[in-house]
Amino acid sequence: MSRVFSGIQPTGEPHIGNYFGAMRNYVALGEQYGKGSIYCVVDLHALTNPAAFDPRLLAKRTFEMALANFAVGLDPSRVVFFAQSHVPEHQELSWIFTNLTPVGELERMTQYKDKAGALESVPAGLLMYPVLMAADILLYKADTVPVGEDQTQHIELTREIARRFNHTFGETFPEPKAVYNKDALRIPGVDGHGKMSKSKGENSTLGLLESLDSIWQKLRAAPTDPARVRRTDPGNPDVCLIFDYHKLFSDLPTIEMVDVECRRAGIGCVDCKKKLMEGVTATLSPIQQRAAELAQHPDDIRDALAQGAKEARAIAAPVIAEVREKVGFLKL
Repeated sequence: MSRVFSGIQPTGEPHIGNYFGAMRNYVALGEQYGKGSIYCVVDLHALTNPAAFDPRLLAKRTFEMALANFAVGLDPSRVVFFAQSHVPEHQELSWIFTNLTPVGELERMTQYKDKAGALESVPAGLLMYPVLMAADILLYKADTVPVGEDQTQHIELTREIARRFNHTFGETFPEPKAVYNKDALRIPGVDGHGKMSKSKGENSTLGLLESLDSIWQKLRAAPTDPARVRRTDPGNPDVCLIFDYHKLFSDLPTIEMVDVECRRAGIGCVDCKKKLMEGVTATLSPIQQRAAELAQHPDDIRDALAQGAKEARAIAAPVIAEVREKVGFLKL
């Protein structure tokens, strides 16, 4: 049976990068794979980011990430959706994989080098992050992993860990392949500085459940083509993040109109942003309305997470039993 696995961090409010890069894809894959679609809020991974981790907010953000996924259309009765910390087999398999993974391979991970370079004291968990990610995936013998392009190196390490375990202890795990949402590989931050990321703060993101007024204030101040100084100057949409957002939110006629009119100064940046806001409103309003309805019944969210954890453990239990036997642990 083919299985899909993906995890999403609860390190901040979900934003449109999460939506277009992962959450919308979860819904589509859930319809295709059904209970073979396994998704979790990776709250254990959240501990590796000392700047974003706040024990007072972890449970709240985990809950909100689940709610947001359900609000965009993910049906927890059709997929397996849970919080990572509710399935302890993740940690057990991670420890076994840790003892098969050379430190040198982990130190070569680009994400580790980038994040460690910004810290005075580097937590060991940051180094071991991709090992836990490998355990997340392989615990369910998933063969398909929808990820962003920044996770490619981690998927390659997951494949190497699977090969190493299979070579050492016998054929056990598949080598999963990464699947990319090519329409939304790198969504730019609204501040114009690189990829949209929760770790950069609210000024970089457009929240999925953020008020439309707040989103408009951010878009109104967002940078456009720096060469377009005056309203009468022709612009280049190819270097404008607002045009990138049009490709996500606007219909094809609007995208084509903006492309043409910007280049010949037929439309100004403010009008272009107002046109974008129409698409943003049409996309986010139904999601926000559904989220407000779901928030009125928090026990339903918790029940869905509990059921998801139960289903996840039912899949994980025989896998971890197989691993224990092959590794040689004493059976009681």
